[in-house]
Amino acid sequence: MADQARAGLWYALFAYVFWAFVPVYLQLTKGVDGFELIGWRVLSSIVVALALVAMTRGWLRLRTVLRSRRDTWTLVLAGHAVLINWTTFVIGVLTDRVLETSLGYFLNPLVSVVFAVLFLGERLRPLQWVAVVLGAVGVGVMVVAYGEVPWIGLIIALSFGTYGLIKKRVGGSVDALSGFTIETVAALPASMAMLAFALVTGGLTVAANGAASVLGAAGFGVVTAVPLLAFAAATRRIPLSWIAFAQYLTPTLTFLFGAFVMHEPMPSGRWVGFILVWLSLVLFSADLLGRRVRRVQPAPPLG
Repeated sequence: MADQARAGLWYALFAYVFWAFVPVYLQLTKGVDGFELIGWRVLSSIVVALALVAMTRGWLRLRTVLRSRRDTWTLVLAGHAVLINWTTFVIGVLTDRVLETSLGYFLNPLVSVVFAVLFLGERLRPLQWVAVVLGAVGVGVMVVAYGEVPWIGLIIALSFGTYGLIKKRVGGSVDALSGFTIETVAALPASMAMLAFALVTGGLTVAANGAASVLGAAGFGVVTAVPLLAFAAATRRIPLSWIAFAQYLTPTLTFLFGAFVMHEPMPSGRWVGFILVWLSLVLFSADLLGRRVRRVQPAPPLG
């Protein structure tokens, strides 16, 4: 394996393992209102982003992106999509629904495929259709077993799928740090509204919950930025197919944390639903891998 590819693989593994431990990190902020925590997250992320821009002398790159109205407004939309994603994720973790957050990220590849069909005119191969239907059946089983829709998981999957769809419009024209900075600043008004809502409805609770909560809220910007930048470094060094397989690492570790550390309930209906979703991902991944192998396979000799 070439040095670049090896480094890219380590960056990808670091990013996905880091993301998987965010629910553990959020245990520091137990008792803090979810909306309030997201407000502090955006504020601390802006500080981290601007500090990184200054350290890397990225002001010119940032200014170049801002000159493009198309790229700027696309990143503004992306910022709001990822804000919805993170808000839902944080609320899910703080309300002891870690397993449902992992479901959302397991479903995300399937949602991305459906979005590609609906909005980009892409066509699915038969095995991909089977995977999508099987994933939908898995969610349906959970709805029947629980008597309610797994909203946390569905919103996470839909919002992150929307984020990916929006980011596809930007492509490689925007560097990772400039994109992260603009997206985070764009989320500031909505996050301030969340802080105001938390203040009016129950007061700000970070300081009242002790030093661990204060440190957790203050460090949220670093927790947000570090894996995103590592992920960006990985995508520049390794094939997208490697990323596609690595992305299952985060929800798998999150699932294990929710089931065996937090001891969230796993009745038979939830197990069946998760198994169907996992099976759909196996089919989806097998189709991608098989297509890649056929593409690189040399043609048979003539004569």
